[in-house]
Amino acid sequence: MFKNHSIEIEKMFATNDSEIREAFHKKKLKSQHEDNQTLVIDELGLMHGSNRIDIAVVNGCIHGYEIKSSKDTLTRFKDQLDTYMKTLQKLTVIVAPNHTSGILDVAPDWVGIIIATKGSKGAIHFRTLRKAKRNPKVEAIKVAHLLWKDETQALLEELGVSSNNRRATRLDLYKTLVEHISTDQLVKNIKVTFENRSNWRSGVQLV
Repeated sequence: MFKNHSIEIEKMFATNDSEIREAFHKKKLKSQHEDNQTLVIDELGLMHGSNRIDIAVVNGCIHGYEIKSSKDTLTRFKDQLDTYMKTLQKLTVIVAPNHTSGILDVAPDWVGIIIATKGSKGAIHFRTLRKAKRNPKVEAIKVAHLLWKDETQALLEELGVSSNNRRATRLDLYKTLVEHISTDQLVKNIKVTFENRSNWRSGVQLV
């Protein structure tokens, strides 16, 4: 009976991604949602969809938030982390208590950690274990993958790059782009590009 009772308690306080995401939007990202200078994007594909970040906040930098609920496993996290380290200027993992030690074992010290717990009435509560710092290993060319080919061509044209270069492959375009622009300026242009996209609903939701 005691075992069954423990199982019921465990189920009661178990969390899933969707409820953590919803609570985080309401409780922690409210000011960003109200800021006209900030984009908050759910399920942003990175490096042409090789991995997705659960929530991306795009303003002066790209800050990704990855959710690991109590019902998740960490089997894919190392692979995800490899992508995040190349493409995100900041990263915070929102983690259930049962995964905290696992995340701490593999995440660099610049990665922020927020612990998400469920209260007795079902509300999700957040506690910051450590704040995110700037990612020292972000790769501009991987960030540039957020741009579509025609968007990259248009940006190169604005920068005055010759038409011969702009007719190159997508990867060549990215290489040329990052030679002519800083990472911070690239992110500013990506934000403007996101704002101007039409019919942008394939796996990416502006909220």
